[in-house]
Amino acid sequence: MLYDIEFRPMALRDLNGLSPDTARRIVKKIEVMRHDMAGDVKRLVDYTPGWRLRVGDWRVLFERDGRLLVIYRVVHRSKAYE
Repeated sequence: MLYDIEFRPMALRDLNGLSPDTARRIVKKIEVMRHDMAGDVKRLVDYTPGWRLRVGDWRVLFERDGRLLVIYRVVHRSKAYE
């Protein structure tokens, strides 16, 4: 299944604050995730949003709503689950 991606404003701000190489790497992994949620994707327990994509030391926090993946944040792992 091919998912549609929607970035929330905070996620875009997070990406713009990263180095160009890191941001490019994260966006590539998000594109791969569009295809059947491939990659290091894990459902989170008792945490909102309910899913995460791991890209090295970075976490992409998102929700799945049918065929739509809504990306809320892109944060370093040390701050991801605060």
